[in-house]
Amino acid sequence: MTNIEKSASPEAIAAIIESDHGDVFSCLGMHRAPHSDSLLVRAFAPGASAVDVIDAKSGKRVCALKLVHQDGLYEGDLGRRRKRFRYKLRLHYEQSEHEIYDPYSFPSVLYENDRYLFGEGTQERAYGWKGAHRMQVEGVEGTLFVVWAPNAKRVSVVGDFNHWDGRRHVMRQHPQNGVWEIFLPAVDQGALYKYEIRGPSGELLPLKADPYAFASNHPSDAASVVWPLDSYQWGDSDWMAKRKEHNVRGAPITIYEVHLGSWMRIPEEDNRYLTYRELAARLVPYVAEMGFTHIQLMPVSEYPFDGSWGYQPIGMFSPTCRFGTPDDFAWFVDCCHQADIGVLLDWVPGHFPTDEHGLGRFDGTFLYEHEDPRRGFHPDWNTLIYNYSRGEVVSYLLSNGHFWLDVYHIDGLRVDAVASMLYLDYSRKEGEWAPNVHGGRENLDAINMLQQVNQRLYQNFPDIMMVAEESTSWPGVSHPTSDGGLGFGYKWNMGWMNDTLHYMARDPIHRKHHHNEITFGLLYAFSENFVLPLSHDEVVHGKGSLLSRMPGDSWQQFANLRAYLGLMWSYPGKKLLFMGGEFGQRKEWNHDQSLDWHLLDDPTHAGLKSLVRDLNTLYRANPALHLLDCEGAGFEWIAADDDANSVFAFLRKGAEGTSPMVVVSNLTPTLHQHYRIGMPQPGFYAECLNTDSHIYGGSNAGNAGGVDAEPIPLNGHAWSIGIVLPPLATVVFQVAGGG
Repeated sequence: MTNIEKSASPEAIAAIIESDHGDVFSCLGMHRAPHSDSLLVRAFAPGASAVDVIDAKSGKRVCALKLVHQDGLYEGDLGRRRKRFRYKLRLHYEQSEHEIYDPYSFPSVLYENDRYLFGEGTQERAYGWKGAHRMQVEGVEGTLFVVWAPNAKRVSVVGDFNHWDGRRHVMRQHPQNGVWEIFLPAVDQGALYKYEIRGPSGELLPLKADPYAFASNHPSDAASVVWPLDSYQWGDSDWMAKRKEHNVRGAPITIYEVHLGSWMRIPEEDNRYLTYRELAARLVPYVAEMGFTHIQLMPVSEYPFDGSWGYQPIGMFSPTCRFGTPDDFAWFVDCCHQADIGVLLDWVPGHFPTDEHGLGRFDGTFLYEHEDPRRGFHPDWNTLIYNYSRGEVVSYLLSNGHFWLDVYHIDGLRVDAVASMLYLDYSRKEGEWAPNVHGGRENLDAINMLQQVNQRLYQNFPDIMMVAEESTSWPGVSHPTSDGGLGFGYKWNMGWMNDTLHYMARDPIHRKHHHNEITFGLLYAFSENFVLPLSHDEVVHGKGSLLSRMPGDSWQQFANLRAYLGLMWSYPGKKLLFMGGEFGQRKEWNHDQSLDWHLLDDPTHAGLKSLVRDLNTLYRANPALHLLDCEGAGFEWIAADDDANSVFAFLRKGAEGTSPMVVVSNLTPTLHQHYRIGMPQPGFYAECLNTDSHIYGGSNAGNAGGVDAEPIPLNGHAWSIGIVLPPLATVVFQVAGGG
């Protein structure tokens, strides 16, 4: 062997062959020979019969490398005092030859400050350099792969570009940050890849999907896909310029919650999903016609199991491939915006599944999840819980929130299962949880993470909305972090939902004994910025559909639901309705099937759909119904104590000097021919909406357009109106002319 051939020690050669070298970049690629001015090149090319070094500029061969190990390690002398130059490797195989740029000839392109902020837990846009990025390095096109695995002994990127062989592309380690990187020339958009990782004891782990992958292939394969972040050309500049007016507290916000896989399917094509682009063509016009202001998508972050509905995500930066490509998803969002519809996304920073290709034991250690199972394992869902005390994990979640708002123009995030994050003893028995440093049950690290996410997202995207699904009475969920709150913009009103659904499920004859289930919510209705949710959670797990939960025969069920929705749309708070509720889906929601759209052939179902459309129109057109949704000044009881008749009457108010809306709900089947309620001012009170109208499927009892107020004092007011109050109905009035 020559001196050059001897420059790689047997130990180094063995480590390269076994892909066990601690610093492979110090050995492979172009280097100065020890004690010499000569340059040498080493390359590992399993299966190649010969390897040449080619000058990339001239295309001429510089030298032929010599085989120094039969498994494919080549080495060669390029001559003395030669300057470094860009080169290619010409690989000869039995029936072909290929020229490639040597991945080990490229320098690191990472910035130390990015890596520092990532470890500190303040990196907001780690997706700008983590994951797989198409780029040019020193004029060469390729893909940069970056992954965090601080306890790994070795990390390789494997894919269809290297025969999934972990020996070929061992990555460069940055020991001080636990980050690994490699630039692979010629790897293009659409390439499949994963990470092959040796744990700290040298054990080979299951192949891991990229935590920052921007696209994924079929969940059964679970490979990551190289995809650029800037490939889509947006057309929603008008919406982005004005979207703040759609998300503020005084705006009319009425949200249609959608599970993309079951809103509508194509039964004649093996019951397949609609694609993102087909959904844009069908769902978006439907939502616009119905008058909803926002679509809320159940999680679209890539997930392995259909039955989780997306709530056990693995590809947090990847729109699920079930419905198309990332560009197709961007098209869907763009179409929503061009139709003046905002898009909210369910976001799941509370837990993740245990699938072996996911985040669990990512580098052979407890990395993303908390090591203590009392804090790192969720017993209800058999999932792993993020370690919120670790800066890199906080940066991961903080960056993911930014990602959806930045890259996909999402208008807000609805954060799932916030209560499970706030409490250390959530769903745990005594002895199954560990208290915080103060001896309390609050998860201080999770609280800090949520506050940081909300604070930074609102600072960088002040026109979006952050919504918490928080099922307890935790104080200040939608209060600013500067006041000690969690910093959300809105909170789901789970108390209102539970109380009112319990009330509506009762036989009307018993409702008078439970009058407070409707009135109690007003005691706290303005303590938070509330969204009233009738979500997917209310139509699964044996609960039945909204319609089936209503008592009585079919006519009474529809009448109850119409009255309830009329009350909901008039009640303080923003509105959310799960798909199918708008036309009276009869069966419980099934994620494997389409909604029963054929029901709209029935006039009663079609009438309910028309009611929801008209409720949205009324709500959006009248500031009294939305301007002070979150302010006590926007609500006043007229009659809160008529429990004998199960009647509720109240005022909704807008800006000073404008006409209030008068809302009266009769939640028994009794028709009242002359029900009198007090009014704050004289005038003609026009009947704006009556859920008992025949156009909605009702009995058509009503007030022939409206009634005149009379100077008869009642309910603390000098004036009153005597109205026909239909059975199981909500009626809305407004004084003509205002003022």
